[in-house]
Amino acid sequence: MVPMKNILILGGTTEARQLAAKLVRREDFAVTLSLAGRTESPVAQGVPVRVGGFGGADGLAAYLHEEHIDLLIDATHPYAARISANAAEAAERTGVPILALRRPGWEPVADDRWTLVDSVAETASALGTSPRRVFLAIGRQEAGAFEAAPQHRYLIRSVDPVEPKLAVPDALYLLARGPFPEVDERALLKKYRIDAVVSKNSGGEATYGKIAAARALGIEVIVIRRPALPKVPSAETVDALAAKVDHLFDPVAERGV
Repeated sequence: MVPMKNILILGGTTEARQLAAKLVRREDFAVTLSLAGRTESPVAQGVPVRVGGFGGADGLAAYLHEEHIDLLIDATHPYAARISANAAEAAERTGVPILALRRPGWEPVADDRWTLVDSVAETASALGTSPRRVFLAIGRQEAGAFEAAPQHRYLIRSVDPVEPKLAVPDALYLLARGPFPEVDERALLKKYRIDAVVSKNSGGEATYGKIAAARALGIEVIVIRRPALPKVPSAETVDALAAKVDHLFDPVAERGV
């Protein structure tokens, strides 16, 4: 009998859920999906789920040892730099193999009006001093940075409520979960007469609609660059990473045949 392999996926993305569903089909894989717990009502994951932090690299290393994890997969959001760093460090300490699922970022194309910044704080400054109608599509965690620019009118979209509300005179909150098709995003930008979109370079198709809509309407997009992530073996798609997992645990490969 082939021994069971324990796989821990650090998730929170659509790809993480898809990867878990793909891997759990194998009878020799026991898959656990870990969520940070930042989303109040996450969608069903289809595999056993662990919710909450580990306590940094030390706590994650202890978990990998205690739970006899055979493979750690970092499938977190491209901007979850601290979690990715902790994962790489914990894997190195324990000797547990690590793979990362890293979707490619978006690239500007003709007619895009991108302004690139390195942080959310820079974004607030990049909006300028004159009042603008701003669509914040960065989630709720860092929305507070825009209290430094109270002259703008904000449309803020997030999966969960922004609490507390921003200390700005004009802000409208939308609760929604993607995907967001371009046609709907274009209608949204027109309805609220948006003249600046703030976005992370998340990559993927689910939230690209706002980028395409802004291009079609000639609207500026202030794009927050991705943070540097640790260099570990990685793949850009669910299928490609699943193939790496299969190869890692291939019985023939393990025997060196």
